[in-house]
Amino acid sequence: MVELLNQISEELQNGKAKIVKQLVEEAIEKGISAKDILEQGLLAGIDVIAVKFKRNEVYVPEVIISARAMNAGVEVLKPHLAESGAKPIGRALIGTVKGDLHDIGKNLVRMMFEGKGIEVIDLGVDVSAEQFLEEYKKQKSDVIALSALLTTTMDEMKNTVEIFKEAGIRDEIIIMVGGAPVTDEHCKEAGADFYAADAATGAEIAKKAILEKRNNPV
Repeated sequence: MVELLNQISEELQNGKAKIVKQLVEEAIEKGISAKDILEQGLLAGIDVIAVKFKRNEVYVPEVIISARAMNAGVEVLKPHLAESGAKPIGRALIGTVKGDLHDIGKNLVRMMFEGKGIEVIDLGVDVSAEQFLEEYKKQKSDVIALSALLTTTMDEMKNTVEIFKEAGIRDEIIIMVGGAPVTDEHCKEAGADFYAADAATGAEIAKKAILEKRNNPV
């Protein structure tokens, strides 16, 4: 059992989507629980990639390939996870802010969040403050993660925070910001809760914040 789970993790790190899918199917046939396959196989593998990414030992292309392999395994697992009652630790709304069409950073954030067991609703690019608010009211997520790659669109982060304040629900939500030009100073100026320098760190911060929020509800 352990050997098979380790193999899933290793092949995921190598970005072998087809092999990961086959190994996950084999693990299910052998009676290994969906939860163990997810946590000790798939998530363990993407965790290794996240650490290597933070250390600059792997780069964006490798992360994307590994994430595709993880998604291939998760697709096989989904019906079995539903049967076992396994639930994500929380939910995040993510998007690139209004006026900005860049999505590589946002896509990395989505992958890393999912790797930490967070359900992600990806609103895409060019997302207005009003759209974030509207979707939050529908989805009731724990986190909103805002991405920007252009200095000219960074003010949209502040606008998004402000619209939640105006709606009287700012305290309900954890707002995170990130992207190449974004800094911790800008995070404070925008009134957001957390800044992350990279997707892997952002996922760690999000997981910790969600768990703390669950344990200490407003």
